[in-house]
Amino acid sequence: MKTYYTPVKEIERKWYVVNADGKVLGRIATEIARRLRGKHKPTFCNFQDNGDFIIVINADKVHLTGNKWDKKIYYRHSGYMGGIKSQTAKEVLAKKPEELIRMAVKGMLPKNKLGRAQLKKLKIYAGAEHPHQAQQPETLDI
Repeated sequence: MKTYYTPVKEIERKWYVVNADGKVLGRIATEIARRLRGKHKPTFCNFQDNGDFIIVINADKVHLTGNKWDKKIYYRHSGYMGGIKSQTAKEVLAKKPEELIRMAVKGMLPKNKLGRAQLKKLKIYAGAEHPHQAQQPETLDI
């Protein structure tokens, strides 16, 4: 039996809007990552980018369970000795609320060119407005 994969010209990509207001970060991140990869489609192929576009609104109103606002720490390193920096989830939310969702989804995607291409299809906005009305996105309930 031969493995079927969809030719690039025949891949259909839809646009979805996800409202993150009151939702738990990890729960929406897993569904977003699944949709970005295209695992919900019967034509899923792990070496092909056949996922959909996702627009996330109200990213500043996402929730974390337990004491994660103070205990969850995000690290980054400059590459120099002693160049490690850290921020709690509350500090990240105050500065860049979009980055909380972006980092959660990025960790669930492949760590290669394909994963970087799939992450570009994720559009995140802190408020309730987005500039993608022309694509006629559908509402996705998570």
